[in-house]
Amino acid sequence: MTINLKNKQELIKKFGKNDKDSGSIEVQVAMLSQKISELTEHLKSNAKDFQAKRGLLMMVGKRKRMLAYLKDANLEKYRKLIKDLGLRG
Repeated sequence: MTINLKNKQELIKKFGKNDKDSGSIEVQVAMLSQKISELTEHLKSNAKDFQAKRGLLMMVGKRKRMLAYLKDANLEKYRKLIKDLGLRG
């Protein structure tokens, strides 16, 4: 369920300010979105994995809080991130 190093570096390059920027809110949201999509695929074939389901719900909640923070802090970055990740319809 974890992101491999290659995918993680690609996300950092795409959403971070530089190649070492793994802590910015945009990178964290992108990584959470990647984990959420992987876990969603896992749950499609393993419907009774309740621990994974709980983990998924916690990740979705954390991503929601991070996006709310970003929306308050910088609306332009929020809109760009939502568009790039394909979230919110």
